[in-house]
Amino acid sequence: MVIAKRGLVLGATAAVLTTVAVTGAGIHLSSQAFFRDSPKELVDEVWQIVDRNYVDGTFNQVDWQKVRNEYLSRNYTSKEEAYKAIREMLKKLDDPYTRFMDPEEFKSMQIDTSGELTGVGIQLSQDEDSKKLVVIAPIEGTPAAKAGVLAKDIILKIDGKSTDGMDVNDAVSLIRGPVGTEVTLTVMRNNQQKIFKLKRDRIEIHPVRYSRTQDIPGGVGYIRLNQFSANAAGEMRAAIQALEKQGVSGYVLDLRSNPGGLLYASIDIARMWLKDGGIVSTVDRQGVSDRQKANNRQLTNKPLVVLVDGGSASASEILSGALQDNQRAVLVGTKTFGKGLVQSVRGLGDGSGLAVTIAKYFTPSGRDINHAGIVPDVTIELNDAQRQELSRNREEIGTKADPQYAKGLEALQQQIAKHGRSASATR
Repeated sequence: MVIAKRGLVLGATAAVLTTVAVTGAGIHLSSQAFFRDSPKELVDEVWQIVDRNYVDGTFNQVDWQKVRNEYLSRNYTSKEEAYKAIREMLKKLDDPYTRFMDPEEFKSMQIDTSGELTGVGIQLSQDEDSKKLVVIAPIEGTPAAKAGVLAKDIILKIDGKSTDGMDVNDAVSLIRGPVGTEVTLTVMRNNQQKIFKLKRDRIEIHPVRYSRTQDIPGGVGYIRLNQFSANAAGEMRAAIQALEKQGVSGYVLDLRSNPGGLLYASIDIARMWLKDGGIVSTVDRQGVSDRQKANNRQLTNKPLVVLVDGGSASASEILSGALQDNQRAVLVGTKTFGKGLVQSVRGLGDGSGLAVTIAKYFTPSGRDINHAGIVPDVTIELNDAQRQELSRNREEIGTKADPQYAKGLEALQQQIAKHGRSASATR
């Protein structure tokens, strides 16, 4: 089965929306009637895909052949029984990112993120050690973000139901629902419980917003990138070109609370900032490395500061890591999330879908950031009061009232001065 490059998703997480971006994922067009009659064949197809593609040849120390024998020795009278068996089978890998989606979940996942979404606007992950459900990041402008849900919040209850032992898919099913209905989340933050009553809504997401500010002489091009969706690269290109025409002196690229998305969106965007140098290497279980490099299509060489935090994950870490390793940007903020895995997302014969972890990625210098994250060049933490203030008054994000942005301005001014001295020396 061929998977289009744009079907590769970085550290794929279950989005508590009706979609995450998987535009271009290959679809296996086997007969739906065949799988209705033979649900066991669906179980075997999932096993075969994992067997051929999973990133770890030991299957995380699981006897994968024994698993096949166990699950194919059963009789399945319905596709629902097959779905349950598949979820059980995949759970043995102990990998929250390799997951099965029923047809409704998969259809939701395929919706283009440039359209309207329905949900509360958070992306979830399952902590590999504690198995707790953790918010990677709220999507900006959504009900969750407006209510004050933050990256790293641990979801304890959904409408009063404990999440102990609950997998991400089950949590997503409980949180999603019709527009206008409510869901109550009980979260743990800094050893304190907080309760959020969220109203589900339709959400239109544009991944990029930008502005020119007069915070330093000559002006700053401020660009906020919320997620690496199918249209992120196009919107980023338009933003840089517009700001270049306005003659800004330098840029602040804000990747805070950006949970990631499509692999090739991050590569396309990196090429807009880099003239040459490496961007990322992905390595599969055979040790085959696919190295992506800049291609002399840089849109600007002006000084750049990148803002990151604990909600900056996967594709955000590829972009920020590439810019840091190539000494193209100064990173300001706090350590990133630490998600260095790539998934392929593909359709199955009955309309269901499967996400499989197929590779790890490394920054140009060879850093494996999975779990470790990327440490910024300039560290500045926000205290709880500052976080809450920015959550309540989101118009202050990317202004001097935003402490991390303010620190980024200081770093940018230093880079502009250095850039100016360098330019003078070459004349």
